[in-house]
Amino acid sequence: MPIVHIELLEGRTQEQKDAMVKDVTDAISKHTGAPKENVHIIISDMEKGNYAVGGVTKK
Repeated sequence: MPIVHIELLEGRTQEQKDAMVKDVTDAISKHTGAPKENVHIIISDMEKGNYAVGGVTKK
């Protein structure tokens, strides 16, 4: 049972996340042989102020 955890900065639409989940599920199934119904995906949306690069938070 593959489990995929994806962390994103907030701002994607539900339609974008749905399309991403489909593509990721297809890729995991193709490359591992796991049935699609066994692929679990967890999406974590982060507020931009909770993410930083090079000492600077994203806003």
